[in-house]
Amino acid sequence: MANKNEEAFLYKIFPSWASQYMGIMKLLLYFRWIWVGVIYVDDEGQRFVQEVLPIFPEHGICFDFKVKFPAMTFMDSFPELEEGNNNIATVVMGSTAKAVVVHGGITAMIIFRILLRTVEFNEISIRTKAKVWILTAQVDFTSIYIQRSWDVDFIHGALSFAIHSGEMLGFDQFLRASDPASEKADGFIGDFWKQAFGCSLPGTAEAMTNTEICTGEEKLESLPGSVFEMSMTGHSYSIYTAVYVVAHAFHAMYSSMLQHRVLADGRRKKLLNQQPQQFREFLKRVSFNNSAGDLVAFDQNMEIATGLDIINWVTFPNKSFLRAKVGRVDVKAPEDTVFTIREDAIVWPHMFNQVQPLSLCNDRCHSGYSKKKKEGKPFCCYDCLPCPEGKISYLEDSNACFQCLEDKYPNTNQDSCLQKCIIFLSYEEPLGITLASFALSFSFLTAFVLGIFIKNQDTPIVKANNRNLSYVLLVSLLLSFLCALLFIGQPGKLSCLLQQTTFGIIFSVAVSCVLAKTIIVVVAFTANKPGSRKRNWVGNRLANSIVLSCSLIQTTICTTWLISSPPFPDFDMHSTTEEIILKCNEGSLVMFYCVLGYMGFLATVSFTVAFLGRKLPDSFNEARFITFSMLVFCSVWLTFIPTYLSTKGKYMVAVEVFSILASSAGLLSCIFSPKVYIIVVRPELNIKGQITRRLNSSTQQQYS
Repeated sequence: MANKNEEAFLYKIFPSWASQYMGIMKLLLYFRWIWVGVIYVDDEGQRFVQEVLPIFPEHGICFDFKVKFPAMTFMDSFPELEEGNNNIATVVMGSTAKAVVVHGGITAMIIFRILLRTVEFNEISIRTKAKVWILTAQVDFTSIYIQRSWDVDFIHGALSFAIHSGEMLGFDQFLRASDPASEKADGFIGDFWKQAFGCSLPGTAEAMTNTEICTGEEKLESLPGSVFEMSMTGHSYSIYTAVYVVAHAFHAMYSSMLQHRVLADGRRKKLLNQQPQQFREFLKRVSFNNSAGDLVAFDQNMEIATGLDIINWVTFPNKSFLRAKVGRVDVKAPEDTVFTIREDAIVWPHMFNQVQPLSLCNDRCHSGYSKKKKEGKPFCCYDCLPCPEGKISYLEDSNACFQCLEDKYPNTNQDSCLQKCIIFLSYEEPLGITLASFALSFSFLTAFVLGIFIKNQDTPIVKANNRNLSYVLLVSLLLSFLCALLFIGQPGKLSCLLQQTTFGIIFSVAVSCVLAKTIIVVVAFTANKPGSRKRNWVGNRLANSIVLSCSLIQTTICTTWLISSPPFPDFDMHSTTEEIILKCNEGSLVMFYCVLGYMGFLATVSFTVAFLGRKLPDSFNEARFITFSMLVFCSVWLTFIPTYLSTKGKYMVAVEVFSILASSAGLLSCIFSPKVYIIVVRPELNIKGQITRRLNSSTQQQYS
């Protein structure tokens, strides 16, 4: 209103604009129409564009175009409207937006039809059917005489907001009884008759010309729906309600006055004119049910909360149409029912083949993709980029991709997370069964060799180069084979504590025995020289000292490890994409590599001493066998380090188990297989005379 002071006297029959604009937004969001066009006509439409539309982007809706039509004032402006619509038609019909909001007044429909007529003349009429027109409640279907022959198919499938109305009793009979020639008829009916039927009433100025004279047989029900509707529209319903509101207020006021005193008619009229405030109070308290059964009453905002209906327009070949109610906007209803719509009852424009249209700037990003804004375009326009490896998006139009939880991994389409399975080197899988079988087989073989040595303990070949060292070495090799079984199966707290430490100590004992044997071979040869003082070093005392001291150092390292940062069962979530690895966490990698490093140091010393003494005249050439065994041992563990670091999951454990078995098998085969061969296959060589003869021959060759 131009004068804000008059707002206090305003009683609103028409629903609040705010509720309509909220309904438009909810309608667009319901159908996910986020790329929208806007056509507006009057000043109210200008305010709608300037004050209301800026709120829409906050809810994810943006606009491809906003165009204003010139207002139609007189019939003379009709040709100018047709000529000025070319550019507007190009913008509107060339847009990729399928949903277009049309805002205007009563004449907006006339101008809107002119726009579509322009489109038809430009031979792009088929594209007009590819739009869903969303009409505000201010727009109603009106036509001028020249448009009565135009097609109405353009509005088929359109959605509009309308003032909630009911079927008024007697309205149909009232229209049928309308007679412009009656004495009660006003000038408006005559003008309408002329426009609707193209004839002039008898006795009028137009009848004196060559204009066709109305016969009096014209009936309103014979007019097509595009010209006149026999049912009451929302606008008419509002006028009907307003008239009855005033009537009820006057009736209540006069009834109240008559109850208190009887006044002359003139006096009562004068009093009424002097007391408008009294009339306003009665107006506020109006409450009645109209003939449609609807309650009419003002709320605290002086509004009649009738709400809005959502109408779906359905047209027919005979130029008639049907307004089907498919939804409702009621701000007084509970929050979850403020906006309701029956999607299955909607008839869409023909172009969409009864499939809900999409109004998007571009195709939606499917799950597994994320949006990337297009430079220089509204935020509704974007590119779709596939999610990077390891990330997913499970919603359409996702703004970003995200990581799965640690215990899950992306599927192939990167649109959901799958549960990772827990894995470890198990006795139930082929790899675990194979390694366990080898470990047990080598254990039995070692026990068999130990049994042969014990059975033939008094023979020269067993007694040569310290029999007790051979026993200790065989026992440590037996334990090392069995130690490999600690690495197979589900890791537990105890098994994790024993795995690396047991392996480190047992192998240190074995390598210490090999080192002791090698040193004894060297000392024994040099002690055979005349006058040598090294004879006192040949014996169990030297061997025991070497084994105990070397093993004690490794035991000290392992004890420190267990006290400071012991190994523990742990889940590795990140090494592999689709699996959770249940493994033993070393606790301290420094201590783990100290154990391996010390074992490598012993092996290097043993290999060096054995290599230097490989040509000494030993009776059974054990120094040479020790050299080969340590060469195998060092090769296995030098290969182990890069292989171990380059593998993941249960295969890391398998590599370590294989290295334990291979290095232990190398010591067993290279050192003891020649002796077992002589004991079992060539027992005639296992006699003292034969050994002495070979020793003397070798000694003479060395001195010569």
